Amino acid sequence: MPRRALDNPIVLAVLGLLLEQPSHPHQMLAELRKRSDNHAAAITRGTLYNTVAALTEAGWLASQGQQRLGNRPERTVYALTEEGRDELVRRLDSQIRNPEREFSQFLGAVTYLGALGVSGAVEALVERAQRLRQRTAADEKRLAEALAAGVPRLHVIEAEYALCLARAEMAWIDSVIDDLRTGSLTWPTDSATTSTPPVTPNRGELSA
Repeated sequence: MPRRALDNPIVLAVLGLLLEQPSHPHQMLAELRKRSDNHAAAITRGTLYNTVAALTEAGWLASQGQQRLGNRPERTVYALTEEGRDELVRRLDSQIRNPEREFSQFLGAVTYLGALGVSGAVEALVERAQRLRQRTAADEKRLAEALAAGVPRLHVIEAEYALCLARAEMAWIDSVIDDLRTGSLTWPTDSATTSTPPVTPNRGELSA
């Protein structure tokens, strides 16, 4: 199994899921898709099965036998090994300590915002802000309901973080819309066809 299979972003999610309880890949896929919109879009059945195979080969997962429910085919149930638990802790510790630059599709699109023109940019940003507010309101409601139902805050801490990011993005978008409408954001006359490449500080600059 290629080493890159162990570098797949879903490795951490699979290890974390199996920390909760043993599971078979079909259950893992359904649960990961239910918990995260990103996972729902990124994880395919083939990707998950390849990842589980790689984790098993690495000694981080171990088969716990077959499980059959009703007339469904038998499925292999996997559990986290001690080595897998150690790897999960190592990865968690590293990813929490070290901020990495994560480039989203939105960031890539903002790089070329000038191509939309002033009115096009305002219209697109206004619509994005409206959709973000609707989604954020729904997410806030779900989080509040979970906490009111007695779910420990630590178990939904990722939802809290996602809401924090969404609110920060909305605040930034609103400020850019205001700057566009007042004219305080300079808009070069040739911006419909050009854009300045994004500025990415190197590691030396970040640590200085």
